[in-house]
Amino acid sequence: MHIIGTHINYYFSCHRQLWLFANSIQMEHTSDLVYEGKMIHESSYPQRSSKYEEVELGGIKIDFYDKKNKIIHEIKKSPKLRNAHLWQLKYYIYTFENAGIKGVHGILEYPKQRKTEEVFLSKVDIEQLKEIELDIDKIIHSEKAPPVDNKPRCKSCSYFDFCFVGE
Repeated sequence: MHIIGTHINYYFSCHRQLWLFANSIQMEHTSDLVYEGKMIHESSYPQRSSKYEEVELGGIKIDFYDKKNKIIHEIKKSPKLRNAHLWQLKYYIYTFENAGIKGVHGILEYPKQRKTEEVFLSKVDIEQLKEIELDIDKIIHSEKAPPVDNKPRCKSCSYFDFCFVGE
C-alpha cells in the first residue's frame, strides 16, 4: 500500500481514524466539515487552476504545484490540526525529493484566517518520516483498529458516529 498525505494527516490526528481509512472504511463523504474544507479549497484561490499544475506522484496528489518556483501549496480550513497539516506537507516534499525533484518547499495556507506558513524539509524530518512510514504500516496492517481516543476533537470527526455508535 502506498502511503498518501491523508495517512500522514490521520497519523498525527488519530490512529483509529488512520486504521479505518486505510482499511476502506471511509466516512469523509458523509461529513459536512469535510465538505466545507473542500469548498474552501476550491473557492479560495480560483486563479490557481490556470497558473499552477495538479501533480500525482508516488500515490500522492498535489492540487497546486508551482513548477517554476518549486512550491507545493497546501490549503486547509483551520489551523486546529496544524501539526498534522505540517507533516502532511513535509511528506509531499519528501515524496518529491525521493522522485528526484530537489529544492521543493511548501506553503501551508489557511485562507479563512489569512495565514500562511512556509515549510521546508530538514534531514531530521526525513529520518522522522521514515520512522512514521514504518509506524503507519504497522498500524494499518494491525488486525484490530486502535481504541477510541475520546478527545474533544472527536465530535467534529467524520468517523464520530462510527466510533461512538453504542454510546
